[in-house]
Amino acid sequence: MNEDATNTSGSGRMMDAGGLFAGYPGAALLVRGDGTVLSTNAKGAGIEALLQHDAAPEILHLIEKAGAEGAVTVGSVSTQGSRGEVPLEITVVPRDGDETLLVLARDLTMERNLCSALVESRQRYKDLVEVSSDFSWEVGPGGTFVFVSPKGALGYSAADLVERRPAMFVRDAEESDKLPFLSERPQENIEMWMVRADGEPACVLVSSEPLLAEDGEWRGARGICRDVTPQRRQEAALAQARNREQLRNHIVSTIRDEVEPLNMLTAAAAATGHALGAVGCRIYRLDDARKFNVAAQYGTSLGLEGVEAELTGLKSDSGVAIAEAGDGGALVTATHYRQKVNGAIAICRDQAAGEWNDDAQILLGDVANQLGIANEQITNHEHVVNMSRTDAMTGMLNRCAFLEQALPRRIARLEYSRGAAALFYVDIDNFKRVNDAHGHQAGDNVILFLRDMLLKHSRQGDELARFGGDEFAMWLDDIPYDVMVRRAEELMEDSKRMLEFSGDADHPLGISVGVAIYDPATGENLDDLFARADEAMYAVKHAGKSGYRIASEPRLETKDTERPS
Repeated sequence: MNEDATNTSGSGRMMDAGGLFAGYPGAALLVRGDGTVLSTNAKGAGIEALLQHDAAPEILHLIEKAGAEGAVTVGSVSTQGSRGEVPLEITVVPRDGDETLLVLARDLTMERNLCSALVESRQRYKDLVEVSSDFSWEVGPGGTFVFVSPKGALGYSAADLVERRPAMFVRDAEESDKLPFLSERPQENIEMWMVRADGEPACVLVSSEPLLAEDGEWRGARGICRDVTPQRRQEAALAQARNREQLRNHIVSTIRDEVEPLNMLTAAAAATGHALGAVGCRIYRLDDARKFNVAAQYGTSLGLEGVEAELTGLKSDSGVAIAEAGDGGALVTATHYRQKVNGAIAICRDQAAGEWNDDAQILLGDVANQLGIANEQITNHEHVVNMSRTDAMTGMLNRCAFLEQALPRRIARLEYSRGAAALFYVDIDNFKRVNDAHGHQAGDNVILFLRDMLLKHSRQGDELARFGGDEFAMWLDDIPYDVMVRRAEELMEDSKRMLEFSGDADHPLGISVGVAIYDPATGENLDDLFARADEAMYAVKHAGKSGYRIASEPRLETKDTERPS
């Protein structure tokens, strides 16, 4: 079963829901027609609880309706979450061939929030346009204003404009004779940029009508101007917002399309770099030691030199900061989850590209919010994976992770490098007597004592595992034969300290160790290698315990090299 799917069948029959739910990012459940949940993925646990406690009548109604009609049923419901009401779109799909139904839930919170924000923004723009001011004007035969509305225009009084040429107030008026103020034919809503009294630009729609004498001679023109600067600015802002939304949606969908959690950040770095025209992008994760580590990178890192100095002071409400790094400026901001910083993102661009604009900073802030969620998901995923791969008491790898994941990778690397390795199979002698005589807490102390002893006699990068009970394993990479023998002897010498934990004098506590040397040139598989170590360990047991034995070479008789403790 997929690890994200949970069996909840009352009969105890396992449901293969992993394939059914695979790739679906939201909550997914397999139910009977009466709402009984058969299986669910991790995100469906909340809905499962609601159904079990009869707290989701709307969802149950959709299930019953889909079951009765034998057709896909879709509806919207609201549930209460930790942050208040959560709107959900529920889709119920009857399954052919049985009486079960697939329930899929999609969170509509973000869509509703974005829609509400967009409606509010558009209404604001509409109000600004409706209160924009108009002014009328007339130009005489001399090409100067002879009349302007009493209230003036563009911050000028009427007196400031009269008897002055329109070109004086038009930005970049290279051909003043073609201005609509001097047109010899009717013109309507000609857009042009003028200059306000404070020097700021103003976008104006000009409509004009020429004044002609009876003989057709041009005697001037009159018309109206409408200042549409707020409208044009709002239209530009709306276009920028749409562009940001499209880019943000692209980045978010890129993250969500990744099945492997760690690949989310790599995809996000590339998508963010492309979207913002950056030449480099780094995404950081904050570890338990409060250190920022690079988790993903896109493009060059040269422009991000020195950004790390900005990271330590980041807070969840710091916003986007412009940092001096490399040859130009970089943007950096924290990622956070529930107001707790869990990482950061930084981008840089070529110096020739100029300064970052507000759009880039806003979009990077939006991306950081999504990355904060992604970082939290990755941390949770790593926690789950670590729990599934490690022994709860010792923190070592468990049997499955050691034999099916760690060692195959090690052996594949040695097949390439042609190096040798050693597999130590360790079993505690007379361990049961400790539990019988002193209790299970004393037995736990023995387990932890042996863990620390194995750590002492291993190197950073070696693999250690507890197989359960009193069995342990240690894999030493790239170790010469004489060093391996010395390591085994030192381990046995150190194991004498375990005598103080013995259940009684007749059952001394110690360890029996079988050592199998791996040589990639033999082509030996992992099962045979482990069997040789296991056989050597049991040979020590049968010979009186408390010693070590080096297993025979593949397909050779065991060579007795046991050294009693």
